[in-house]
Amino acid sequence: MAQTSGVTRIVRAFGRSDLKPASLMMARAFADDPLMMWIFPNERMRRRRLPGFFAGSMRSTGLRYGATEVLVTGGEIAGCATWLPPAGWIPSVWQQLAALPGYIRTLGSRFVVASETYNLMLRVHPREPHWYLAGIGTDPPLQGTGIGSELMRSRLARCDAERMPAYLESSKESNVPFYERHGFTVTRELRIPGGGPLLWLMWRDPQPVSPAR
Repeated sequence: MAQTSGVTRIVRAFGRSDLKPASLMMARAFADDPLMMWIFPNERMRRRRLPGFFAGSMRSTGLRYGATEVLVTGGEIAGCATWLPPAGWIPSVWQQLAALPGYIRTLGSRFVVASETYNLMLRVHPREPHWYLAGIGTDPPLQGTGIGSELMRSRLARCDAERMPAYLESSKESNVPFYERHGFTVTRELRIPGGGPLLWLMWRDPQPVSPAR
């Protein structure tokens, strides 16, 4: 729990009642994300479909693994970080089949493009056990106020305690320094074929844990 300018911020586990507000917030946060703009090139389409896209993703990951966290301030969700546990990033055949109808409805004509992009990201995903940051976002009016850092520190502290690495893909070059400040290092740059965006693949080894005083 943190307090800034008299407003209490709470980082807590994501729950089923958070699905709609968190999905809407993530849709706003990713409206200008290069990867989302590649999948949904039309702005009107993107703003209409992103909430459903995030709802489907968070339903199948955030609720399944219990590692997703939200930051709440003033009773509203201001940020969200979706983490998948070691091996959790590899969806089973049954998980893929269960999620397929929802993604087809949400992605429409962009389903093939999104599938090819996702499969490429899976192929280059590290196989070493690690925590995977599938997505982190802050409501645009509150970006730059430390919400993302609070969410990052919450999970990374546990990664360090467990001596477990972490991995993510950044689709914005401007976000790379933010992740570097939290101990991540760029290991590869990946260009999505067919005119797609550049992704920065980033890895973080566990950091030494300061002894308790």
